[in-house]
Amino acid sequence: MQIKTLTVSQVNTYIKKIFDNDYILRNASIKGEISNIKLHSTGHIYFSLKDQQSKINCIMFKTYTNSLDSIPENGDNVIIRGRVSVYHNEGVYQFYCEEMKKEGIGDLHVAFENLKNKLIKEGLFDQKFKKQIPKFSNKIGIITSPTGAAIRDIINVSRRRNSNIDIFIYPSLVQGTNASNQLIEGIRYLDKREDIDLIILARGGGSIEELWAFNDEALAYEIFNCKKPVVSAIGHETDFTIADFVSDMRAPTPSAAAEIVVYSLEDLTERIMGYTTRLKQITNNTILNKINYFNIQFNKLNLNNPINFIANEYNRLDNIRDRLKFRIDTRIEKEKEYILKCNSLLHANNPMNIIDKGFSIIHKDENKLVTKVDEINQGDLLKVYLSDGSVSFTVNLIEKNKRT
Repeated sequence: MQIKTLTVSQVNTYIKKIFDNDYILRNASIKGEISNIKLHSTGHIYFSLKDQQSKINCIMFKTYTNSLDSIPENGDNVIIRGRVSVYHNEGVYQFYCEEMKKEGIGDLHVAFENLKNKLIKEGLFDQKFKKQIPKFSNKIGIITSPTGAAIRDIINVSRRRNSNIDIFIYPSLVQGTNASNQLIEGIRYLDKREDIDLIILARGGGSIEELWAFNDEALAYEIFNCKKPVVSAIGHETDFTIADFVSDMRAPTPSAAAEIVVYSLEDLTERIMGYTTRLKQITNNTILNKINYFNIQFNKLNLNNPINFIANEYNRLDNIRDRLKFRIDTRIEKEKEYILKCNSLLHANNPMNIIDKGFSIIHKDENKLVTKVDEINQGDLLKVYLSDGSVSFTVNLIEKNKRT
């Protein structure tokens, strides 16, 4: 019997008919934990339903989402009813959900919250323990999958911002059983290297179980005890892990981490050029201001030059001397006139002038001038001054003139 060769579409159509005609698959009711949920703008909800061993992709169309009591979230334990069918274009099977009832929070979310609360109490998330991220790193250590999209994004952004930056890649699993141990080994190795300025933990987006390696308790302690700054760049902006909380900085994506830790060489060059221009302007302005200041002070010194002051004082002394000489000469002339006047008066009233005319002056008792006969008594010793000398004699006779 010859087997007919089928096209891909025919195979997918055949499998889809088998699924659609199976009673159990057409009327399935399953339970599990929601993860990787996406609320589409059309109103459809895309998510995965998982348990400890497996997961199945699910879709709930807008027609059925309107009957939901609340918007489901990652970690919700739910029971969903619907059918399992094949998406013909992709050749994958998925669960088409028509009803959903919430059972509770999933085990992974419970474990996540318990560990988070424990580490909060121990202070591993405290801001005071966060290390400063270097502004100018020369070499960055990145712990990630060497083949993932995360490292390509980091390298592309880093090279665009600064082609001189050195990137050291520590290859590690980023999901699975042994991933957390390899991440811990990577931190220990990079922390010991003196040439590494900071460490980035990087991974692309995924469901909570795919990111679970970054929720490991031992990894949290290793990040906290790391001497070098650690930046977490795990998943998408809406994804949070324990590593994000304990790291010194969380970047929403691996690309954003590169934007944060790799300084832009172009921006730095522009800033340096700006600082150089500003420094030159400040220097030139300072020099000009100092020159103007010195010129003003020099002019002040010239105006207040001691030589000028001395010259002015010489003029002032000459003026004072001239005024003094004038006053002295005037005073001398005035005194001369006064002396001449006094001399004339003395000469005019000189007793010797009277004596020269034949008169005499009589003194009694040495210096007592006698002008009347009544002042003389017999026996008095009188002294008579004449023009050429004096004569002393004793009074014997006193005669008084009789006046009519």
